[in-house]
Amino acid sequence: MESQTKHGKSFSFEFFPPKAPEGAARLRRVRDQLGALKPRYFSVTFGAGGSTQQGTTQTVVEIQQAGFEAAPHLSCVGSTQENIRSILHDYREHGIRHIVALRGDMPSGTRAPGELMYANELVALIREETGDHFHIEVAAYPEFHPQAGSARADLLNFKRKVDAGADSAITQYFYNADAYFRFVDDCEKLGLDLPIVPGIMPITNYTQLARFSDACGAEIPRWIRKRLESLGNDSEAIAAFGKDVVTSLCQQLLDAGAPGLHFYTMNRAGPTLSLWKNLNL
Repeated sequence: MESQTKHGKSFSFEFFPPKAPEGAARLRRVRDQLGALKPRYFSVTFGAGGSTQQGTTQTVVEIQQAGFEAAPHLSCVGSTQENIRSILHDYREHGIRHIVALRGDMPSGTRAPGELMYANELVALIREETGDHFHIEVAAYPEFHPQAGSARADLLNFKRKVDAGADSAITQYFYNADAYFRFVDDCEKLGLDLPIVPGIMPITNYTQLARFSDACGAEIPRWIRKRLESLGNDSEAIAAFGKDVVTSLCQQLLDAGAPGLHFYTMNRAGPTLSLWKNLNL
């Protein structure tokens, strides 16, 4: 963890673009509540092949105009270089200086991946087109990407993104701190020296969490699964247990030298604010 301890602590929050005016109004309230904590930035997710591009752009521009730093997600699968260049131009015009560069998932019904197949190619294109204008975040997978051929292959994929010009990384969420510590150690052995910020998913709904985790390859430790299953539909008990588990995880990470935390908010302020208060941040 030596490589991580020298970086300042960075706290950030992730949103997804709202689909309706009511959701947009609700997200503004959440943004302002979390904005009072003075995060480094708010990131906004982006659908593969531009399926939510317009919503992402509208959301990040509004965040930026409200006086916060916005970091749009940008995925390359199913897109073209020309389209990506156009998006980068638009973001520069709106004063955006931070991007989360991802491969993304193949759009439904699409067979061809597009002109760029991997996130390292997207990072290289951003650098080629815009130089050092953007701070580029990339994804990291302490428990390994579900489509990776092996743990070693996944680690080398991450190295390619760093070598292409990534400035820092956000991890997929996890509930086993040792997975993160070992991933950082493996990166250090490859000579990688950049902030790798743990992604944090609050626990509030077991059914939803299990569905997300099965899709993205994030492991829910058996003891946590069994405890959540035993709580049934008691939402208050689930929230209380989840708060204790995730607070402990966050504290362990910060105490060990993690360079901050990135919270997957699901467009809700309450669970993240509760963790923030527990951690005395």
